[in-house]
Amino acid sequence: MDPRPLAAHLLFESRDLDEARDRVARVFCDHRLDVLHGQFAARQHHLPGARLSLNYIEYGAKTVISPGELGGFYLVQIPLSGAAAISHGAERYVSDPRRAAVLNPHQPTTMIWEEGTRQVLLRIDRAAMQAHLATQLSAMPDHPLTFHGALDLTQGAGAALRRLVLWLVAEADAGAAPLQGLMGRQLEATILSGLLDSHRHDHAAHLGRRRAAPRPRHLRLAENFIEAHLDQPLTLDQIAQAAGTSARGLQLAFRQHRDMTPLGFWRDQRLLRAHADLMAAGPGCTVTGVALRWGFQHFGRFAESYKARFGLNPRDTLRAALGAGYQD
Repeated sequence: MDPRPLAAHLLFESRDLDEARDRVARVFCDHRLDVLHGQFAARQHHLPGARLSLNYIEYGAKTVISPGELGGFYLVQIPLSGAAAISHGAERYVSDPRRAAVLNPHQPTTMIWEEGTRQVLLRIDRAAMQAHLATQLSAMPDHPLTFHGALDLTQGAGAALRRLVLWLVAEADAGAAPLQGLMGRQLEATILSGLLDSHRHDHAAHLGRRRAAPRPRHLRLAENFIEAHLDQPLTLDQIAQAAGTSARGLQLAFRQHRDMTPLGFWRDQRLLRAHADLMAAGPGCTVTGVALRWGFQHFGRFAESYKARFGLNPRDTLRAALGAGYQD
């Protein structure tokens, strides 16, 4: 039996540099991959989820990896052995089993993996990360979330995040499907929250103020339930039942702490997710597709609600994301 993490989810193994570059790029992005010295033997294991994927990668040899800007995703690299020299934006640091690399999608990256480096990697969808941050802030951030430096894995929230990721890996290795279903969505949300809690980033002060007044337990349960079912039709009674309270009690809690109704919060979160998708749009993205993804069936009403929330039409957001080549 293969002792490597996620062994049952082998994506490829190869000694051919070009093949390895192509296969890794299908999950991540186009990149430069060159061998500096040693015997090249690449392998990737891949377990997809809804908002993130778990990956295991080794190259055997000492390699230089230069993807430039990642574009559509954040990347957390947790070394199990070896080390990697990271050049990311203006920052330079070394990642090893004590320190994870956290890479932003909007900053250029070059890495040198030492010979024998083995890593578990979290690929986190950029739009999902921004939308999760917006949920924590109850407002859409006015600039992209940017993490800074290496993440300490030896203590506190960083160590807890490492344990959670490796527990998910162990569950997958035991034959479970930890990223599937409602539990999978909740675990993904916990990982996104754990990353926001454990690492330095430019929205930390805002999150600190936002969390100063603790939410009642039934409000937290309701918000977690809503976030896990954003793409599905919900009723007030369903949300109240999931939160373990009455419909009236839930309405009062949302009025007091959110200044809106539970269903208003549900609609607002769907708009935030749609906005994040449009801002991170790539070729082939359409306003109609994004609206349907988040449960908006009436496109005229969606456009009106979107403009009232963000001050511009969804097509304008998509046009700005795609640049000059965009056409309706």
